[in-house]
Amino acid sequence: MVSADIYQGVVDEEEQDATLAAVVRGLMDGLSWNKSRALIRSGRVKVDGELRFEPAERPGAGVLVEVNPTGRRRTAPPLPRERIVHVDRDFVVVRKPAGLLSVPWSDDDQRDTLIERTRLALREYGFGPAGKGRGKGSGSRSDRLGVVQRLDKDTTGLLVFTRTRRARKALESQFRAHTVHRRYLALVHGRAEAEIYESHLVADRGDGLRGSWRGGSPPKAARHAITKVRVEARLAGATLISCQLETGRQHQIRIHLAEAGHPLIGEPVYGRGYQGPRIDAPRPMLHAASLGFHHPGGGDRTLRFEAPVPDDLSEAIAGLRIQATSDDPQDPLV
Repeated sequence: MVSADIYQGVVDEEEQDATLAAVVRGLMDGLSWNKSRALIRSGRVKVDGELRFEPAERPGAGVLVEVNPTGRRRTAPPLPRERIVHVDRDFVVVRKPAGLLSVPWSDDDQRDTLIERTRLALREYGFGPAGKGRGKGSGSRSDRLGVVQRLDKDTTGLLVFTRTRRARKALESQFRAHTVHRRYLALVHGRAEAEIYESHLVADRGDGLRGSWRGGSPPKAARHAITKVRVEARLAGATLISCQLETGRQHQIRIHLAEAGHPLIGEPVYGRGYQGPRIDAPRPMLHAASLGFHHPGGGDRTLRFEAPVPDDLSEAIAGLRIQATSDDPQDPLV
């Protein structure tokens, strides 16, 4: 304990397997399990200076845990400023990290999400409705974010939220017309080739998974999907490709690549039938690298945003590139 209000301590080796809720209880003698979990979920606990919201997390030995029981209540940490790529009165473009839902599943879903972190960031950093600083805590339309696209929980990269009704309608129209530029980088198993994949996606392709309709005329519920693939580099047992979306269906890239025999490295669902040598990864290696559209506020401005390759994908590419150079000199990088 360091003051009457703030409790802190370093997790020792005896506590290294304990949950965060247990560590908080240890710092605050006599605290009930329910109150310990509530403190964490309300954003009053930090681990090594960063807010944590999951009571079941196991912080490990050597980290500093800090509890501020009277601190400001939060439902999520604000998105770091460096992840805000562009903001103006009509929309905000952000870089999504892996492991975070884009939006809640329902109105009563209280999980940490990208949209909530973005709302908090706009408020925290003082972005008013015209994209100008107005001071922390200033209420404005910065809280009203509209959803026009989503990324899977473990996909990284660029995503846009709208800030006005006009912008939402304009961007929804562009997405429907397939005029929004979306380019993804993907690391896949095997030797993939440049290709255009076109199919109708259904909720159950016959094995309980979302996938392409294989029969005659597709049912009314099927959704047309087109993915254009280009080879970027040949690697050891893998291919780095870029995918351009003509449509934006749920899991579209993951499904098309897996059905073509080249599932994403790290694919946990659609790659189960892959028979070749597997390369492990902690998540599906998919990154939304480029996003472009006409400014939804009107006029003829065409905007294009680029996101750097995240560290885990960059490291995976580098490791496989070294192997490719040493193991297969006849198959040069593209």
